[in-house]
Amino acid sequence: MLQSFDELFYAAKRLDQVTISVAVAQESGVLEAVKMAEETGLAKAILVGDEQLIRPMMSEVGLSENTRVIDVPDPDQAALRAVELVHDGEAQILMKGLINTSNFLRAVLNPDKGLRSGRILNHFAAFEIPGVKKLAFHSDGGMNIAPDLQQKKEILINSLMAMKSLGIKKPNVAVLAANEQVNPKMQATVDAAALVAMAQNGELPGCELEGPMSMDVAASSESAQHKGIQSKIAGDVDLFIFPTVESGNLVAKTLMKYAKAKNAGVILGATNPIVLVSRADPAESKLYSLALAALVAQNN
Repeated sequence: MLQSFDELFYAAKRLDQVTISVAVAQESGVLEAVKMAEETGLAKAILVGDEQLIRPMMSEVGLSENTRVIDVPDPDQAALRAVELVHDGEAQILMKGLINTSNFLRAVLNPDKGLRSGRILNHFAAFEIPGVKKLAFHSDGGMNIAPDLQQKKEILINSLMAMKSLGIKKPNVAVLAANEQVNPKMQATVDAAALVAMAQNGELPGCELEGPMSMDVAASSESAQHKGIQSKIAGDVDLFIFPTVESGNLVAKTLMKYAKAKNAGVILGATNPIVLVSRADPAESKLYSLALAALVAQNN
């Protein structure tokens, strides 16, 4: 059980230092996170992009001038070059800089030098929530709009593999829906029940999985008791699986804005973990995302 991002960060620091390939690196928030990663010994970086823009930003944030820079002014070509560095083993983590997400992912999925693995790509997020005893992990609130049952299974397998990399060998998993009753008119409940059956049949990596489960029950054993629901994991969930991107995204932003939760995230399912952060995320969040990616990278 990881109780905080500090604990996650120190676990990542105990590993061999990783190399980050940053695509279109002329973004000050990304460079600040890279600086923190280098100063703490977590990682070193290769910055790919417009060197004339990158060098002044490096000086501004205090990033070492010895950090390697590859001058590729065109953003799409820079993204492809950054991906190529990971493809060829020169870096273990890919990080998005100042480039449109769809253009960035096009480079990731390049048929020749991309990072295709045959698995679905999904967003895997971690939250440190004030008053909660351990980190909470969510998927998928950032990639797949309305995954079907097979896609949910693949998202779940990716996420369970990542949990194993974090040292959580048999996580408690809640497959979320609006209520606990299976309703043919509510696909999320049908899919949740199907995933539970798969877990019981040994089709999924080791976990304690329940669903369909509403968020109040997942978050509180008292709510489960009040509703008369027998649950082994209520109030002690490690991984929350969301039915749609909207539900995952809304919960994440509610936690960050109203509960003042800290967050980190990584894209799973490629050959290597991908850090795709928002420009609005603080440098600390980007650093924690790099630490999360470093831990996931050890099992890729």
